Amino acid sequence: MRRITLFVSGTSSNGKVVAVYGSMEDLLSAASSKLGIRASSVHNGNGGLVDDIALIRSIRVIRDIYGAAFGDDDVLYVSDGDPSEDHQQDPGDPDQCQTHTDWLTLNVGGRCFTTTRSTLVSKEPESMLAHMFRDKGVLEEAIFFGIEPLADQLETLIKASQPPDDHSPLTRKEFIRFLLATTTKSELRCQGLNFNGADLSRLDLRYINFKMANLKAANLTHANLSGANLERADLSSACLDGANLQGVKMLCTNAEGASLRGCNFEDPAGIKANLEGANLKGVDMEGSQMTGINLRVATLKNAKLKNCNLRGATLAGTDLENCDLSGCDLQEANLRGSNVKGAIFEEMLTPLHMSQSVR
Repeated sequence: MRRITLFVSGTSSNGKVVAVYGSMEDLLSAASSKLGIRASSVHNGNGGLVDDIALIRSIRVIRDIYGAAFGDDDVLYVSDGDPSEDHQQDPGDPDQCQTHTDWLTLNVGGRCFTTTRSTLVSKEPESMLAHMFRDKGVLEEAIFFGIEPLADQLETLIKASQPPDDHSPLTRKEFIRFLLATTTKSELRCQGLNFNGADLSRLDLRYINFKMANLKAANLTHANLSGANLERADLSSACLDGANLQGVKMLCTNAEGASLRGCNFEDPAGIKANLEGANLKGVDMEGSQMTGINLRVATLKNAKLKNCNLRGATLAGTDLENCDLSGCDLQEANLRGSNVKGAIFEEMLTPLHMSQSVR
């Protein structure tokens, strides 16, 4: 037996479920009893008059065609009093507007049937029928039916409606908020973040993960980067003068053209700074403390390393072409296989032995 949900016209609450049987008069009589009104006529969600009980029963035909895509319950509206009164909805009532737009009329083989959008999409949500009547299924339908011009237009509209990707760099104020929310022993994950041109000078940035971060042209003067991970980060043209870089990890970092004057890479705990494979072309590291630093296969072409402490440093396979090493301490440094073409070794604190540079 078929059942329907009845509401008084103009409302969407206090509905009553009734069984459909007999004639239209029987339905009106049941509606009057259930709703406590003098039911005079029945309308669908679009305001269309339902004047034949067969129209309500015939929805079963659609179920036979589309299977479980349709539910057993349907919503109709009952007018109170004058039979000529059409089903009206208050346009200022959001709930009523939603009820109106949720009703759909389908033409199946020349016969029109009315049901709700939610009924169509809820039973079999992945079916093409559900995609056709879902609020956001238009693009998929256009692609399914091969309507390429429409699909292209819809894709353009969808992209235009999306908010733009925010690639703007973090500001000092925003980053300080993050710092204040964590303890000094916590590793703050900043991997891949954009700090292009940011002022991070004099901040405590110990043990922060800056792996693959964009720190291009950033101001890191006198910042504490002890134990920080700057692997594959972009530090090109950045300023790190006077920064604390004890035990820093800078494998394959791009620091071309950066300034690292007077930096401290020496960790009292014995953890050596690792700059293996880093791009340090044209960097200015004058006066930096780099005892035991690992610069293996790094590129230091045209770099300024005057008066640096490079005791026990690993410079094997390093490109030191045209590098200024005047006044450096290279005692026990390993320069095997390094490129020293055009390098300047004037005023060395300790003599450089051939064994240090021969394979």
